[in-house]
Amino acid sequence: MCQVIVTCRSFLWTLLSIATTQIFIASVFSPAWLIGYERSPQALTFNNLGNSSTWEGRYDNNEDATEPFSPTIGIINRCTRLRRFQEILKRENCATYVTEFSMPNSQFPDAWKASLVFFCIGGVLLVFTMGTSVMSICMQSMCGKSIFTLSGLIQSIAGVFCSIGVVLYPVGWSSDKVKFYCGEETSAFHYDLCSFGWSFYACVAAVILVFTCSVLSIGADHATTSRRVEEELVEGKALICVMA
Repeated sequence: MCQVIVTCRSFLWTLLSIATTQIFIASVFSPAWLIGYERSPQALTFNNLGNSSTWEGRYDNNEDATEPFSPTIGIINRCTRLRRFQEILKRENCATYVTEFSMPNSQFPDAWKASLVFFCIGGVLLVFTMGTSVMSICMQSMCGKSIFTLSGLIQSIAGVFCSIGVVLYPVGWSSDKVKFYCGEETSAFHYDLCSFGWSFYACVAAVILVFTCSVLSIGADHATTSRRVEEELVEGKALICVMA
């Protein structure tokens, strides 16, 4: 018989695990990691239509054309604004600039490739723990071990992978791709004219929350094995809610 056990600490851990996973995934796939310096929309002509490596290096220097804007770039996505045939496209054009993993370092930094790999491993582990956190409501053990402590261990491992990804990310700022957005003085761990977007802060916050979830899993395990819970289990209750 499935016995549902809900305590304050286990419920908090479950909610935080779900929220952390969603925040992390959203931040990794967002283009708002770095906010570039202000510029006018880039000119788009027949010759460079469809060739991002060409038109991303050209500017519209006509100050009367439109108000300046700041492009953004993430690990695999970017947002910019274009000008086509004297027509201003005020809507931002956001798309994935990565066409293949083997792209040269100048267009897709090798450090970002490594960072993306660590983020993907950490993300897969977090998705797994998100599932186990939901399962913990009616299943308190897995493979003969407490589902809380097992999930907490996996969350700590995921946190390590995600932390490595965050540390590797600034190493890729020396590439030509980032210099286009942040200025020629950009180098590893120095973003020159750029500023951090919300995605970077969200990713760092998610990494901190991952380790927080790992610690909370211990309290959740203690709460679901408390004396009061055991007493209600002996009484044969199928739904147990404890303020602990």
